[in-house]
Amino acid sequence: MSRGQLAAVVTLGIGLGPGAAPAFAQPAHDDFHHLGEINKASIVMLSEVGLVPGPMASAIAAGIAAVLAEQAEPGAPRSSDYLDFEALLVDVAGRDASRLHTGRSRQDIGSTFRRLGIREALLDAYEALLAPRDALLTLAAQHTGTIIPAYTHGVQAQPTSLAHYLLAFAAALDRDAERLEETFARVNRSPLGAAALATSGFPLDRGRLAALLGFDGVVENAYDANHVSTVDSKTEVASTLAISALSIGQLVEDVHIQYHDPAPWLLLDRSLTGVSSIMPQKRNPGILAQLRRLASTVIGDAQTVFLAAHNTSTGMADYRSTDQLLETAAKAAQMYRVYADVVNGLRVDPARSLAEVDADYATMTEVADTLLRHADVPFRVGHHYASEITEYGRARGKRPKDLTADELRHLYDEAYGEPLPVDVALIQAALDPEQMVAGRRGLGGPQAAEVTRMLQAGRERTEAGRRWLRDTRARLAAAQSALRSAFTQLMEAAR
Repeated sequence: MSRGQLAAVVTLGIGLGPGAAPAFAQPAHDDFHHLGEINKASIVMLSEVGLVPGPMASAIAAGIAAVLAEQAEPGAPRSSDYLDFEALLVDVAGRDASRLHTGRSRQDIGSTFRRLGIREALLDAYEALLAPRDALLTLAAQHTGTIIPAYTHGVQAQPTSLAHYLLAFAAALDRDAERLEETFARVNRSPLGAAALATSGFPLDRGRLAALLGFDGVVENAYDANHVSTVDSKTEVASTLAISALSIGQLVEDVHIQYHDPAPWLLLDRSLTGVSSIMPQKRNPGILAQLRRLASTVIGDAQTVFLAAHNTSTGMADYRSTDQLLETAAKAAQMYRVYADVVNGLRVDPARSLAEVDADYATMTEVADTLLRHADVPFRVGHHYASEITEYGRARGKRPKDLTADELRHLYDEAYGEPLPVDVALIQAALDPEQMVAGRRGLGGPQAAEVTRMLQAGRERTEAGRRWLRDTRARLAAAQSALRSAFTQLMEAAR
């Protein structure tokens, strides 16, 4: 999809109904803008190393500024093809202006402006990722004592706390942020000065070019710079975003399943749902479908990035385009924003979630653990006893808390021909999900103290991510300011 087509899709949104946000936004800067920055950096470097004499370099810089101003006018073509730029530059500054291209190729120029675009899109996605991280931590802090059922194989398994559950998804976003930071470090390397694939006979200062454009270093091998790293750098970004979409899809499904229950304990705020046009009782959670669609599209688009680079020989042009990746990153940013809206819109009924746990036999592991802990009963023996309790209670339509002390004693005696080896009050306490959750001792468990510790650690990681973004953008802004200053000084020397 071209930049023009992308803008058209942005205008239309994704057709989710009144008030729906567009799926993705236009990139902050187009390739022509990045080409202009590359040209500024190139003439500054060429002047500094003496490959273009001072007065000539100043005239070329003035010509670059004139072309950039002309192309900023409404309706200007803003071509990212350097040869188009050079033709305009020669018209303004004369034939010597072509010396701007000393030691360069459209190959390394294109590799560079694509990396500048990817870098920008990656940081925008990272910024959007902060919102759901904050939302999950905020909601978790409100529900450290809210008991909910947890499921394995789609069946109620054990009780946990809502905070414990939400912190698992916050941890997934923490890992996504780490992957984006690591990916940025590899993306933010400059190919400029690699020329077509083997550098040139001119002593260009590739490190200076990298610094002027805010890169942290260079892609050292010139062949790699244009023809190999162009594949793995963009697929790494796509892969990271696709991985992130997976856990988001899991939470969406968990919430959506609640809508199957006539009396759910977790719902969305009414402002995030719509009323059926024919069934007045229905409240449709449309935002969940919107978020799932975005997450699925991010995963699908990421695969397109991979497929476009698959089975191509080095040097071909078709695997280098970043249009699909930029769309993927923009959709990912919107996915994170909608994810935050969903989490902020969740409404919890703690009494109902506790009742759902109490209605089934999710605490049976604690029964077996209690026998082992207090009477040294082998776990498998306790496991069998707890299973017998489950079968007995379910067959009689009884909840765990409805079972009498005599029934609990009798079941053990019937299974093993000997008295229950612990006070029955301990077994009754083991049937209480609140006590079970409070009694967990393991690192990373749902007990209040451990959840509180994980909450604080999560806040610290999120704040560290916010600092990383701020510092990274500050370094890029400083490099841009330094380039602007060096370019302006060079340009003004011609006056």
